[in-house]
Amino acid sequence: MQGKGLIKFAAIALAIACLYSLSFTWIARKVENDAKEFAKGNVDKERAYLDSVDALPVYGFAKYITYQYAKEREIPLGLDLKGGMNVTMEISLSELVKNLANNPSDQSFNTALRNAETRLKTSQKSFIDLFGEEYEKLSPNGKLAQYFATKDNASNLKITASNDDVLDFLKKEASSAIDRSFNILRTRIDKFGVTSPNIQRQEGSNRILIELPGVKDPVRVRKLLQGSAKLEFWETYDNTQIFPLLQNVNNILAATQKASADTAKTTAPVATADSTKKDDGSKLAALGLKKDSANKDSANLNKSMADQAKANPLFALLAPATYQAENGQQSLRPGPVVGYAAIKDTAKINDYLSSSSVKQVLPGNLKLFWGVKPATKESKILELYALKSSKGDGTPALGGDAVIDSKDDISPTGGPEVTMYMNAEGAREWRRLTAAASSDQNNKQSIAIVLDDMVYSAPTVQNEIPNGISSISGNFTIEDTKDLANVLKAGRLPAPARISEEAIVGPSLGEKAISAGLISSLVGLVVVLAFMIAYYHNAGTVANIAVVVNIFFLMGVLASMGAVLTLPGIAGIVLTMGMAVDANVLIYERIREELGHGKSLRLAIADGYKHAMPSILDSQITTFLTGIILYIFGKGPILGFATTLMIGILTSLFTAIFISRLVFEWMLDKDKAIKFSYPWSSHTFKNANYPFVQRRKIFYIISGVFITIGLISMFTRGFSLGVDFKGGRTYVVRFDKPAEIESVRNSMDKVFEGTTTEVKTFGPSNQLKITSSYHIDESSEAADRAVEAKLIEGLRPFGADKDNILSSQKVGPTIANDIKISAIYSVIFAILVIALYILIRFRSWQFSLGAFIALAHDALLVLSFFSIFNGILPFSLDIDQAFIAAILTVIGYSINDTVVVFDRIREYLGLHHAKTDDPKTVINDAINSTLSRTVITALTVLFVLIVLFLFGGEVIRGFSFALLIGVAFGTYSSICVASPVIIDFGKKALK
Repeated sequence: MQGKGLIKFAAIALAIACLYSLSFTWIARKVENDAKEFAKGNVDKERAYLDSVDALPVYGFAKYITYQYAKEREIPLGLDLKGGMNVTMEISLSELVKNLANNPSDQSFNTALRNAETRLKTSQKSFIDLFGEEYEKLSPNGKLAQYFATKDNASNLKITASNDDVLDFLKKEASSAIDRSFNILRTRIDKFGVTSPNIQRQEGSNRILIELPGVKDPVRVRKLLQGSAKLEFWETYDNTQIFPLLQNVNNILAATQKASADTAKTTAPVATADSTKKDDGSKLAALGLKKDSANKDSANLNKSMADQAKANPLFALLAPATYQAENGQQSLRPGPVVGYAAIKDTAKINDYLSSSSVKQVLPGNLKLFWGVKPATKESKILELYALKSSKGDGTPALGGDAVIDSKDDISPTGGPEVTMYMNAEGAREWRRLTAAASSDQNNKQSIAIVLDDMVYSAPTVQNEIPNGISSISGNFTIEDTKDLANVLKAGRLPAPARISEEAIVGPSLGEKAISAGLISSLVGLVVVLAFMIAYYHNAGTVANIAVVVNIFFLMGVLASMGAVLTLPGIAGIVLTMGMAVDANVLIYERIREELGHGKSLRLAIADGYKHAMPSILDSQITTFLTGIILYIFGKGPILGFATTLMIGILTSLFTAIFISRLVFEWMLDKDKAIKFSYPWSSHTFKNANYPFVQRRKIFYIISGVFITIGLISMFTRGFSLGVDFKGGRTYVVRFDKPAEIESVRNSMDKVFEGTTTEVKTFGPSNQLKITSSYHIDESSEAADRAVEAKLIEGLRPFGADKDNILSSQKVGPTIANDIKISAIYSVIFAILVIALYILIRFRSWQFSLGAFIALAHDALLVLSFFSIFNGILPFSLDIDQAFIAAILTVIGYSINDTVVVFDRIREYLGLHHAKTDDPKTVINDAINSTLSRTVITALTVLFVLIVLFLFGGEVIRGFSFALLIGVAFGTYSSICVASPVIIDFGKKALK
């Protein structure tokens, strides 16, 4: 064996890397188990324990490994296995309507909007309908077209349009805005790095429901989701220009508060003065407020702090931007920053600055915006910037629509930044702006980069920027710049979005279902390992070592990549196990053949590996191609499956070809006995001569009849679509005490006949979120009452009734249309690419056609089975995300099986030559010669799936059943369908 030393080094290095990556999962789980043991069931106490040890080293010898550090690097689990963060986003249709009308100041218009928002909380009508009704009340003869027939809306609305026409236009715009918001939010989430999130529209409303698995930073999520991505570039004022205005504002506020205090003296003490007096001393000290000698009219800061709070309401909260000059005096700091304030005081300052008396003294082209984040986490102090509208209409110098691309980058100084690229028009305007700002060598100006009314950066412009490329830098982390680039690239939300509700949700499968699934998978694996030893003697032990090492490598690589493990990902692992065993079976069967030819053990092992290599590579490459296509074109659950599948193929090849070979080489060097069979298994399928080719027409008829019946059933009965595809009604139910999820689910499945119910914790442990697609096609109030009645019937065994239902809503499918379409197209494209690969590799279109037909045949058989037997079998046959994973697994397994058979057919045709032997006989012999490998591989996978089906729990029974019949159909098609197709379509070529 050549390169043995290099292979050993690679194996050891990979093992160490995997062990390091997996260690963080073990460390995080250990700390969490310690927390549970300490809390003894008290959730708050458990959380407090984890918070207290968050930044403490777990091990003394590695101080950088804290619980937080390990938690960020553990294998994250998906919503189905672990749960995550549930967020309800509300799209502000009020702001959308205002924007469409160019923000009119008409009192009736704005009052109608406010009234509609109030009524929306209790009404079933849409916001637009409510707005129309309220406007009609306030202005019976008013014309809405006067607001909306603008230049921007001219193609859709005329000034003569009726109010009904305008409301129809607004409904279309509102629906379009929600759809665009949905797509933009999903794009942001996809780039956020979360695998398999759930995103749904709440039907008939302006809400979008989002569930994110394994979220560790809720603050970051809120910032990512709520930002509208309104990017603007503003010219700025200098602090020396604005300070006199702020002094004036301070004086006005002081006079106003003094007048209010004098009026209230006879009745009660002024609460504002007391509360300000209480802690303004610490605020002033923290903000560094001192006497400003640059202006004689500035307040005398030598007074007591209490008097200062009364005399300086604004400056008690907002410290002017000053610095200590060389003469020791305080001077105004030049630049766009005009003050500093504690984060907790910014809301109060905003109230001051937005009051009507203050607005009258501030220029119309002045905007005061806060910086996006403090200089340090500890300081909690924000900067206030003074921005200038050069156009005089309150708009920025340049809008964000000029930016066509953005990416996170590293600045020349080594800090994280975001680089932006502008279009031609934006680049021209940017050049003009930067040239003007840098024209005065002694007084260079700043340009503020503002996103969602927060200043991200306000650099002083040193030179003209001619190419439209600029950057946003500041006190950012790498995560900050990644999120910022993501938000800018995904696009601006058509209307502001805010989080109206958020909660931590439990796993959709339930703890018992997960435990049952994992235990049954492990039992299945043990059965496979035992079978390999029972069939292949001590060579089976070598194969088992390779399989176990393969799973270790696979999990290690997934951990290092931060991949989220979901049920589809587990399906990929099951398929990987099957392919790992298959590679060893191919090698062992070849070695047995070489031993049968009388070769020595060492030579038989060498030749066995050599001759099995083409079959192994062809089968794994075709499956890997499938994974690449699914990864490129797939979304949601398909992406997780594809990632696991591709990594699994690479680790399977490495362990089957190299690790097992190293073990054999070591055994040979030590003169240890190596046996590849027992007496009973040495002749299994040897000299088999089943007439597969001769009976191919019977197989065609069997498959054709079943698929025809299945197609009729699909077009007449259809499928039982799960909540993932169909949507459903969701109820949040609070129980008097924690209820067992499995028991509640079983109760709901009984009352909601013929559908699968999704049940998971929602917030506290005694609160559940129950979703069912029962009667989802009916939207009448009668249907709502009927479903609620069934829900209450299912809740009664747990001491709950209607009063325990906190909320209900109708939700759309978690799998959006584009995910369905991408799933279909990616599968079709994968089949076509595999067919093309086989065409190139085997140089025969008949082989390519055979593979194409076999894959389509297997998919149709599984679909037919789920349609025909839906409602007949005693368990759910819903089409959901798990079913997609099952279909993909079947396709991957089927092509792997088919290519191995094809490889032997090609070999036999080359050896026998069509001139001397009948091609039908040659092909039949080739099929029979691979029968042992085909059956053994199928059995090893079926062992795992049968155990999973029987003992994996009700929740994943449909999933395991789809895999079970799919593997059976895949084995059948590779022998009885794909290979005979070569005969019937390649008679001339074979002759």
